[in-house]
Amino acid sequence: MDNAVNVQSLVEATGLKVFSGGKYLKTKQIYASDISRPGLELTGYFDYYPAERIQVLGMTEISYARKMDQDKRKEVMAKLCADAATPCFIISRYLPVPAELDVAAKSNGIPVLRSKLPTTRLLAKLTDFLESQLAERKSLHGVLVDIYGLGVLITGDSGVGKSETALDLIKRGHRLIADDRVEVYQKDEQTIRGEAPKILRHLLEIRGIGIIDVMNLFGAGAVRAETDISLIVHLEDWGPDKQFDRLGSGEQKFKIFDVEVPQIAVPVKIGRNLAIIIEAAAMNFRAKTMGYDATKLFENNLNNLIKENSNEQ
Repeated sequence: MDNAVNVQSLVEATGLKVFSGGKYLKTKQIYASDISRPGLELTGYFDYYPAERIQVLGMTEISYARKMDQDKRKEVMAKLCADAATPCFIISRYLPVPAELDVAAKSNGIPVLRSKLPTTRLLAKLTDFLESQLAERKSLHGVLVDIYGLGVLITGDSGVGKSETALDLIKRGHRLIADDRVEVYQKDEQTIRGEAPKILRHLLEIRGIGIIDVMNLFGAGAVRAETDISLIVHLEDWGPDKQFDRLGSGEQKFKIFDVEVPQIAVPVKIGRNLAIIIEAAAMNFRAKTMGYDATKLFENNLNNLIKENSNEQ
């Protein structure tokens, strides 16, 4: 079944005010993140009316409706509300709701909502919420941590020390988003967003101790609801037969939906402080995104040294 969100959730998340039809909020489902502004429909053209979308009326639509003949306005509003699949109507800027729309919406069980926001800002807010709620989702095994504002997904085999490393990072002032299971969805063409399932929110499992509530133990500043995943750190048991990138010149990617997320492999060995290593990896990744690459600097220095030695000979 397609993802859906009810109108009640939309109202709570975006600060909308209910004008009428409050009893239908929980039963009305939204399946499409696209939003319609029925300007052409107000002229009487309904051949391609997307009735399944949220319908937003702004200053342009309300001003046009005011100038319409009353009988024509009544006819058009009745057609706007004729399809029970319409989730709701939203009026921006707290503009007055046309009486004909109110009557038609009530007779067809469609909520009418209002917002104080200008239409452009309202559309952006609605779209952000709907795309996050209706996007395809998958679960990844790992721990998601916010390190200096950078979303780092720590992956690896079960028992390799992901949760213990996350606990150490939390003690160092970083924030937990999700432990064990990370729900991810594609926010846009370049961004993957990660969050915790509701049942696991703020919780961390440490072998030998059990479940701990990070927010209760470390405070609200130790947790975060969601974040963009910028880097994946894959923990692997160290072995003499395994090869790991020593210079950082090997670029690895891990594909999540349509987005390739940078990934590095970190060997796990007794005596290595993984929290400090991952913290340094996050800072180094941020430096690279800002144009500073220590690997390239080393390679340039090495090439210059080779040239100098060649000239001396």
